[in-house]
Amino acid sequence: MLTSIKNNHLKYESQKLGMMYFRVAIILFGAQLLMGLIAAIQFMYPSFLYGIFDFSVARMVHINALVVWMLYAMIGSVYLMIPDETGIEAVGIGLGKLAFWVLTAAVTVVVLVFIFIQIGSGTETSIWLINEGREYLEAPRWADIGIVVVVLIFYYNVFFTFMKGQKTGVMTVMIANLLALAGLYLAGMVFTDNISMDQYWWWWVIHLWVEATWEVFVGTLAAYALIKIISAKREIVEMWLWIEVLMLFGSGILGLGHHYFWIGTPEYWWEIGALFSALEPVPLVAMFVHVLYDWGKEQGIHGEKPAIKNGPAMAWIVTNAFGNFLGAGIWGFFHTLPQVNIYTHGTQFTAAHGHLAFFGAYATILIGMMYYGIQRAYGIEKMKATFKSKMAITLIVFGMLGMAVALTIAGYEQVLVERAELGAGWDAFFAAQVLPWMKQAMAWRTIMGVVTLLGFVYLVWDLLTIGKAAQKEN
Repeated sequence: MLTSIKNNHLKYESQKLGMMYFRVAIILFGAQLLMGLIAAIQFMYPSFLYGIFDFSVARMVHINALVVWMLYAMIGSVYLMIPDETGIEAVGIGLGKLAFWVLTAAVTVVVLVFIFIQIGSGTETSIWLINEGREYLEAPRWADIGIVVVVLIFYYNVFFTFMKGQKTGVMTVMIANLLALAGLYLAGMVFTDNISMDQYWWWWVIHLWVEATWEVFVGTLAAYALIKIISAKREIVEMWLWIEVLMLFGSGILGLGHHYFWIGTPEYWWEIGALFSALEPVPLVAMFVHVLYDWGKEQGIHGEKPAIKNGPAMAWIVTNAFGNFLGAGIWGFFHTLPQVNIYTHGTQFTAAHGHLAFFGAYATILIGMMYYGIQRAYGIEKMKATFKSKMAITLIVFGMLGMAVALTIAGYEQVLVERAELGAGWDAFFAAQVLPWMKQAMAWRTIMGVVTLLGFVYLVWDLLTIGKAAQKEN
């Protein structure tokens, strides 16, 4: 992966830029896992690194690194697919490269500030330069503005390339979705001293940004990857992609209502939010199943041996289709009904859903796109799974499922003891934290975090070596 950027098989500068984004993404992915493991240890042993690297900082860097590495991988995936979908080089690619270096420098500065400036007063200066103080959106205001500028440059590259080149259904959906993706981030920059109103806009970024625009993004990447890897029929994937757009933009906005239970909005949002939130992963699974059925039928009719051009990428795409449905759909629906959410909100149930949903819905497809990028960079006709790639997906999936199950058990303990039995008071919270179920669940969460990190080591090892190894075989 390190040498693939300069490989002669990448004809377009935009695709080389995409590989640069992938490189930073995988580094941030590793940082996210490391910070998560530190936070997991601190949850069990609060004195671990106390006063040096506190839990609040480890958790903050863990979550922010998650969002940023996924954004890097998403942008890299788009730059990879632009020439294939439009038939031309990306417009303004020089500006795109400048934006990459500016964004990377800004991310580095923000992370260093988070790590080394852990305490201080909340002033106008700290909001602009240190930390904005809103959970999951902690980046200082200067970085917020910088992100908006970088995304606008990215959108300029993609939009004008689309207008100049050929127009496919996949790229049309991508263009519309990127505009929404850029626009919804602005909602997180709105300030109001009314806490309910502030939370209302905060949720538009924290959840609608993810549940609507990111889900559609994943759908376009899956459609593109299936066309390239198994030669899926474009008309089938694009049909389901348009259905997904209708369901996700609709259900994503309405599904956001399940958060309004807590901020004083009308009660009718509760049931609307719970129902439509559960519908979001359905089109992606349907597209995947329909494509595989049609692909297998066509292969059988023509008597051809099924050909998958990229084994590791296909494995991650399969994981994405069903991981999305499991993490975002089933685990999400577990606790979005208001009659249930009144007990589960703010417990480890939320963490279980968050871990499995982000992994199943987004991390999986983005890792698959990295494998496809390597195949293109090395000019490999067919790339088979290696022992390292099999170990990577096995350990990472097993580790993530293990963490989700452990956190779900901890959430049940909190619901039964802290909420239902003891009444959700301050003393009830601490009583629940010291019970055996909670301690054992947190211990298993940490163990499964180590398993996931080991899988990540195999993943990086494979990404660094699979290209050259496959090139020799071909």
